[in-house]
Amino acid sequence: MTPVPLNMPRTGPLPLPGRGCDCTACAFWTGPDGTGGPATIEPLCSGTNSDCSYCGCARAEADAPTNACASCPIRCGSRTDIRPWMADVGGTLTFGDITLETKLPPGLPAFIPQVDGSAVTEFDEHLSWPAYAVGLRRVFSPATHQIVPRFAGTPAREVLGLQKDQQAILAGYGEDPLVEAFWTGRRQLTGQIAEQQWDLVLACNYSVYGNWPRTEHLMNMRRSLLLAREFADAGIPAVPNLYWFRLEDLRRLAEWTVTVDPPAVAVNAQTVRDHAAWDSWLLPGLSWLAENLPSRTPVIITGLSRADRITACARMFGTRLIVISQNPYQYALHGAIMTAAGRQDVHARAADAFAATVRYMASLLPGTP
Repeated sequence: MTPVPLNMPRTGPLPLPGRGCDCTACAFWTGPDGTGGPATIEPLCSGTNSDCSYCGCARAEADAPTNACASCPIRCGSRTDIRPWMADVGGTLTFGDITLETKLPPGLPAFIPQVDGSAVTEFDEHLSWPAYAVGLRRVFSPATHQIVPRFAGTPAREVLGLQKDQQAILAGYGEDPLVEAFWTGRRQLTGQIAEQQWDLVLACNYSVYGNWPRTEHLMNMRRSLLLAREFADAGIPAVPNLYWFRLEDLRRLAEWTVTVDPPAVAVNAQTVRDHAAWDSWLLPGLSWLAENLPSRTPVIITGLSRADRITACARMFGTRLIVISQNPYQYALHGAIMTAAGRQDVHARAADAFAATVRYMASLLPGTP
């Protein structure tokens, strides 16, 4: 992540996280018995993150000068500018004020291939797939932090060369500097995304790393939901991304989902490449969501690239699962295909390889005819 400057006035009293990772001084601590502590205003967090890599810094800078945190991208209670950050997320870390008035477009397939943002005419010639996805960095430049020229003021379906009955999906995921820059410029950028007439936008996910302080976790979970609402308020069909670190986070997200009834929820699995993160974090979390989310709520998972993970998720979520993956496109660039036996380098024509992998990955999902 890179620091993102904020220029906003200080408003009235806001609940603030405890300086120096001091739970007893934190507005969000649930307390030892769940009823809060001496400073609690919003009991959301069971305590500090024991794996945090920034606690030493937080303690050292508790009484630091005003600009001491200017070069740090991490939001913790000891930031000298934590109040503007709290104001930027609405002065609360609860979810209860976040509504979502939008709908999922009809006819989404169970599998959606992600492409590079150029016309899919050749790849789709003998496939006629119902929907294609594009990642955020193909639309919002990591270099300039502006909409890339080919998408500026142009309908996404036109850029991708899609037919009227095909749908264009924006998967608003990217590396931390990219999504942070989008957050900073979101008020202008949201209107530009609306001009592109996407059929669906998966709102950016803000990271919840295991070695970050809980304040960062709580802010980022809220920001992921807030951005979906801001898209929806601009008339964009949007789905919020769910990220979590603890069981209490999953419970809060599930409670919000039950109350608000979003058209779907999304999870970004692109960064979970190793078995340890899959086994210890993503798979258990998805299993819990499968049991506790409303059965009517579709779940869109981006980045599943292995057959065993796709089938595991299909067993959990059944026909409400939608998978978005760039595997078919990436494999096709090298003439390779994905099969039940794994990757095969068949040196096929790119369009043929793409179609073969799309059909195979779709066959793993129960929602495919």
